[in-house]
Amino acid sequence: EALVALDAALERFARIDPENARIVELRWFGGLDTEETAAALGVSTRTVERGWRVARAWLRERVEADLAR
Repeated sequence: EALVALDAALERFARIDPENARIVELRWFGGLDTEETAAALGVSTRTVERGWRVARAWLRERVEADLAR
């Protein structure tokens, strides 16, 4: 149930913030670390760290809300 909620939330997030959604895909599903993700996207590690924080907070909030229903 949680995995389904996460997948749905990530789909919604990708529509509003595709760049940070890509960070999630590479970090979480691709298994890349911060440096590898930055290199793959051609951005700084700081950009990846910031995007990762934003994405995790947004996804956590949405998944928790979905599971509470």
